[in-house]
Amino acid sequence: MKIAVLKEQADGERRVAATPETVKKFIALGAVLAVEAGAGETASIADAGYADAGASVGDRAATLAGADIVLGVQAADPATFVGVSSGAWVVASFNPFGERDRVEAYAAAGYEALAMEFMPRITRAQSMDILSSQSNLSGYKAVLDAAAEYGRAFPMMMTAAGTISAAKAFVMGVGVAGLQAIATARRLGAQVSATDVRAATREQIQSLGAKPIFVESVAGIEGEGTGGYAGEMSPEYQAAQAELVSGHIAKQDIVITTALIPGRPAPRLISAAQVASMKPGSVIVDLAVEQGGNVEGSVAGEVVVVNGVKIVGHRNVPSRLAADASALFSRNLFNFLNAFWDKEAGKPVLDAEIGDAVRLTQGGKIVNPRLLL
Repeated sequence: MKIAVLKEQADGERRVAATPETVKKFIALGAVLAVEAGAGETASIADAGYADAGASVGDRAATLAGADIVLGVQAADPATFVGVSSGAWVVASFNPFGERDRVEAYAAAGYEALAMEFMPRITRAQSMDILSSQSNLSGYKAVLDAAAEYGRAFPMMMTAAGTISAAKAFVMGVGVAGLQAIATARRLGAQVSATDVRAATREQIQSLGAKPIFVESVAGIEGEGTGGYAGEMSPEYQAAQAELVSGHIAKQDIVITTALIPGRPAPRLISAAQVASMKPGSVIVDLAVEQGGNVEGSVAGEVVVVNGVKIVGHRNVPSRLAADASALFSRNLFNFLNAFWDKEAGKPVLDAEIGDAVRLTQGGKIVNPRLLL
């Protein structure tokens, strides 16, 4: 069983799908590992580290030749998989809803595409969940990015020259990224508040020492929503939330938005009028900018200034912490394959619950139910 690890080709992608740690673990299972030269360079991993762990390191052609499984962070163009047999597995993130043409190309090439972002949100799959591991880092980095753009200190400071008030930070969307953003902003000394459409998050917000901001007059979602994500809300709730947020957001120094709905554009949380209500020098970080953005006026890959308010729209935020993001991502991949490794067969054999959830293509066809609707 040969496993190939490729150097990422997507613009701005600095992560890598395996580390020397996971290479050793795969070899211990009986696999043969091949790593493309330079694959870990942008994640601070030298080729020698992979070689010392037991992998062969070579050019792309040698790495792919005879590969049974190809690991990636972002799925590469299948046309570049010269020497990979039909039926081989490709385990990576695919953005299946946004990159349908690429999924169809994988089906046409006869590869079995396994999309890690389709991992079900169930207890036994938590260690395989790339969305959680990468979102955790995104929430942390969002606060650091906000602090870097904000022209003032976060904590309250009492000095002989007077007192500096603590920054007020507001987190919109309390999933994995939002919870980490709350915790990080609190550690930096900000006065933190947060909101979400899911009523169950109120206690989570309070447990981190932040103030929950919730619509009380209209019912939200009682629970966690499908797969742990929020669903779309009624027009009544959206109107009530907009009114509540408008009054609150005008008083904030930092706002971080994290709301996503799988398979749909990111919900609009902040309007241009709400941006205009904020004080000059305030900062908004839109973590959903690549899916259309939570903030009116945010631009993917740019920091724009609107009426003195900075709107930060960095792409691929986990990749901005490439070393740690790669360590977590690669462990997710190993945990996934290791959980189904059949020692007698010398390869992983997927079950229906998780296998059918992540499998996009098989036998030359698109087979995932979420893509056949």
